[in-house]
Amino acid sequence: MPKKRFTEGQEPELFGKKPGKTAFLNEHEPLASRMRPVDLDEFIGQGHILAQGSLLRKAIEADRLACVIFFGPPGTGKTTLATCISKITHSYFEPVNAVTSNVEELRACIKQAKLRLRVSGQKTILFIDEIHRFSKSQQDVLMPDIEDGSITLIGATVGNPFFALTAPLLSRSLIFEFHPLSETDILEVLTRAIKDRARGLGDLKIECDKEALEFLAHACEGDARRSLNALEIGARSLDRSKDGVVRFTLEDAQESIQKKAVVYGRDEDGHYDTISAFIKSMRGSDPDATLYWLAKMLYAGEDPRFIARRICICASEDVGNADPQALVLANAALSVSEFIGMPEARIPLAQAAVYVACCPKSNAAYLGIEKALREVKEGRLQQVPVHLKDATLDGERLGHGEGYKYAHDFPGHYVKQEYMPEKIKLYEPQDIGYERKIKERMKEMQRKQGNG
Repeated sequence: MPKKRFTEGQEPELFGKKPGKTAFLNEHEPLASRMRPVDLDEFIGQGHILAQGSLLRKAIEADRLACVIFFGPPGTGKTTLATCISKITHSYFEPVNAVTSNVEELRACIKQAKLRLRVSGQKTILFIDEIHRFSKSQQDVLMPDIEDGSITLIGATVGNPFFALTAPLLSRSLIFEFHPLSETDILEVLTRAIKDRARGLGDLKIECDKEALEFLAHACEGDARRSLNALEIGARSLDRSKDGVVRFTLEDAQESIQKKAVVYGRDEDGHYDTISAFIKSMRGSDPDATLYWLAKMLYAGEDPRFIARRICICASEDVGNADPQALVLANAALSVSEFIGMPEARIPLAQAAVYVACCPKSNAAYLGIEKALREVKEGRLQQVPVHLKDATLDGERLGHGEGYKYAHDFPGHYVKQEYMPEKIKLYEPQDIGYERKIKERMKEMQRKQGNG
């Protein structure tokens, strides 16, 4: 059923009411909703867009917002900041979900906003969650009323707005990206909820183990809503002790979020041990072990980009030219995993890791660059031969480039020529995979040099 709307001539009850810090008396309201900040001083996270003196903060405090789009992962504060803005600016907050809304509802919201502004002078913030789901025609409905100031539009989306929103709407919008909250931010959110007697769980007298809160902060991957939901369901389902205290342990935290703690270890030793096992399993051509260590890292909440970078390194260092496609696939996995995010990112990561594990291996290129760096650092520096120097600008007058042989002018696109004054053998291709072909070609060129 659509919301009941007032008609022209009827003054809505909320006209003239100015939101402020109010008590939250609905005990059935989820903790994550009750703990929403009421001003920017309470807001946690997103310092890159809300720092003192930032564009967004100044626009909020001056009440000069017309149309803004917030995009980022769930539980990072998009809806929360929108409600904060409504309280700070004393605006009427009209939430709409793009999944269930339609043009008729939008027109009704806008009609009420205009009447509210005319009758009481109160502005309306039209908050559209999942705005990326609106069709072009639904987005177009908003345009005239954004321009004439009838509404302040705040849209929220988990997707990239540049892909989903129309050009006219984007051109009228300030766009801000929300980042996942840090573990420190999540810990602050949880601690505040435990202590707050009016809105939080302060009346329960909870004693939380440090490891339990740290586990929730890590396992929730930057999602404050998820961490608060887990804390509430865990704390309210526990029995009080004889002294009236609720004790929330690591085991309770694991149960409340339905995820066991895969601890990396003190001082992150386990973190480095696991990534080491992962890399050595790929290097050792064991796809089963590779997948196991990959799964452990993903389950423990390791950053997929960190894992993808290690696959790229292994593809170049340990596979190298034995299969040049390994680095191509690893780089693709890095790009795709950043684009799609978790949990789907596990699939391209697994594909790339297994491919690298099953490839023929050669570290010849890696050994070559290491040897070359040692030569540069410890050996006598060689000068560039005159015929290889750049002949542009004044170089030609100095004889630079004179005598250089352009390889493509010769049979087989190869010609014997000096490329370094003192020849040093740095790259030694292996007799495996594609590098076998490289080795054969190098031998053929050496044979031609011997006959030259």
